Amino acid sequence: MTTATTITTTTIMLETPPGQRISPAALQRLFAWLSPSFPVGAFSYSHGLEWAIEDGSVATAADLVAWLGDVLRHGAGRNDAILFAHAYAAAASDDIAALRNVAELAAAFQPSKERRLESTAQGAAFMTAVNAAWPTPRLATLTEALAGEMAVAYPVAVAVAAAAHDVPLGPALVAYLDAFSANIVSAGVRAIPIGQTDGQRTTAALAPIIEEIAASSLHASLDDLGGAAIRADIASMKHETQYTRLFRS
Repeated sequence: MTTATTITTTTIMLETPPGQRISPAALQRLFAWLSPSFPVGAFSYSHGLEWAIEDGSVATAADLVAWLGDVLRHGAGRNDAILFAHAYAAAASDDIAALRNVAELAAAFQPSKERRLESTAQGAAFMTAVNAAWPTPRLATLTEALAGEMAVAYPVAVAVAAAAHDVPLGPALVAYLDAFSANIVSAGVRAIPIGQTDGQRTTAALAPIIEEIAASSLHASLDDLGGAAIRADIASMKHETQYTRLFRS
């Protein structure tokens, strides 16, 4: 797959060199864009966790660590990270054809109706908000290039904004995965329920996994996409017909 090889080479070149500091402006953007207060509606999605709680698969903080750890390593976490890295590389090099290819693949890769809604609705909301509050000519050009796509998945949207604003790939990818994980932890705190302190313990326990996935994704090709978090995918399908629901996925 020639395109994947080209993007991977570019991605590796875009890694933040060891010891390089992220600028205060770039850091502020990451804090703002991936804050729970950023208007993408993240709080309304559980990534299928609500069904797993109803089913009894996730009943404790330890269960949540195990469930979300598998999602990060073997499911959407890893795939989103690979797609993020490739979207960033394509946007940073103004390779519109490659960017559209990654965007199309990311939208098509969702395993259920609700997971597609979760990713593409947040992606659309993110693009709208970031263009309104942090406009740049480059971001406008990249957004216009994606306007013909049926939908833009969340990791692609964040990656495009990071590249357009020269936010380094490495920190942006870690921040994205951390926000993805934290949102599901928050859903668990509310729905299991577990206490806020157990929620923070869960977040701390997942930090090494996030670093691991981010690092490995920088060197992955699009051919490496795939997953084995089958129960999480089934949970997202089961959630579509769950009788009592707090979340949209």
